[in-house]
Amino acid sequence: MRKLFVLFFVLYGCTLFGQEKEVIKPKYVIIANNEIITEAELNKFAVDGLIKNVNNGVSQKERDQFAKKFGNKIGDKEFIIKVEILTEKEKLERANQPKKAVVKNKNENELKLNIGDPASDFTVQMIDGKNITLSHLKGKVVLVNYWATWCAPCLMEFTEIPEKILQPFKGKDFVLIPISIAESKEKVEKKMQEMKKYGVTFNVGIDPTKKIWDLYATGSIPKNFVIDKKGVVRYVSIGNPEGSVDKLAAEIKKLLAE
Repeated sequence: MRKLFVLFFVLYGCTLFGQEKEVIKPKYVIIANNEIITEAELNKFAVDGLIKNVNNGVSQKERDQFAKKFGNKIGDKEFIIKVEILTEKEKLERANQPKKAVVKNKNENELKLNIGDPASDFTVQMIDGKNITLSHLKGKVVLVNYWATWCAPCLMEFTEIPEKILQPFKGKDFVLIPISIAESKEKVEKKMQEMKKYGVTFNVGIDPTKKIWDLYATGSIPKNFVIDKKGVVRYVSIGNPEGSVDKLAAEIKKLLAE
């Protein structure tokens, strides 16, 4: 069960927005034993206890090497999942080891703000040079999204936001504030330029010292906080499991109607 939880987090825990041409959404490519495998095969490895390690994302050098072998099946490096399988010797060694206790979901302790808490105020610099202060947005519903350029689930989540959130709530009292954690403006700008091919063109903020992030949470990303018109946290999501963005949209719609 622990292996299955790890895989679930890797795959889902890190759009169509074109006006005239369809924008292709990125897909995960899973590689084990130097071959592309399916998600079903990955799950079987997990059930059988054969997974040694899972790397969510690879270096640019590794990505280019995979591209030479697999061609256009290989996309951006962040969306490549590299799986290490146990050798026969390692299988025997693991079989002889005492079973470890199941670890509780660490996400339970990662939130510094919970539903019903007043949202901590902050001012964030956006990559277009503007500053946004949360307390100045009273009367609007705000979605604060914490992400990073290396986080595949975060980037995958980004590809759904234009179609499922920005378009439906255009012209409404709604503001999206995506905040990159512990990264430079230059690095974030470069990644957002790359994300344009997926229809991701919205503005984002930077939190290079994690000053804002530390007010809200610790641990894994993406994390989303939906804040109502009175400045109260009303919904929180962790990771990007299937349907996560749909749930965010539903919460925003509900709060806009209040």
